Amino acid sequence: MKRIAPTLALALLACAPLSQAAEGGATKEQAVAMVKKGVAFIKANGTEKGYAEITSKTTQFKQEDLYLVVYGLDGMVHAHGANEKMVGRNLIDLKDIDGKPFVKERVEMAKTNATFWQDYKFTNPQNRKVEPKTMYCEKLEQTVVCGGIYK
Repeated sequence: MKRIAPTLALALLACAPLSQAAEGGATKEQAVAMVKKGVAFIKANGTEKGYAEITSKTTQFKQEDLYLVVYGLDGMVHAHGANEKMVGRNLIDLKDIDGKPFVKERVEMAKTNATFWQDYKFTNPQNRKVEPKTMYCEKLEQTVVCGGIYK
């Protein structure tokens, strides 16, 4: 037992920084990778299966505060990794706390850019606080697939 205790203490100490890093939220690199993975999944499996997977409560496209959303270029939500109740709703007129029409801006940006970053404010699903958010998006046919991080 005397030999196990120091080993256990060192193992717990070594794991501590990992748990702290996980609480910090996703990175820009993780957002880009997640969007690319989502786009590839939709291309390989079709929109019906792709949107269902993104919206699923057990989705592979969710990590800490990072999740995917898919909007049509008309503002219609096709998939939402944090709130399935948004699917089928047209949110083109939705504004953030500062009055920024971020969905309208997002779809307009998608009409002229294959990929882009967008800044706005949104409720963080982990702490329920409105925070600055930056969203990485890729256009896919007549939709835009996005994943964002909180700053």
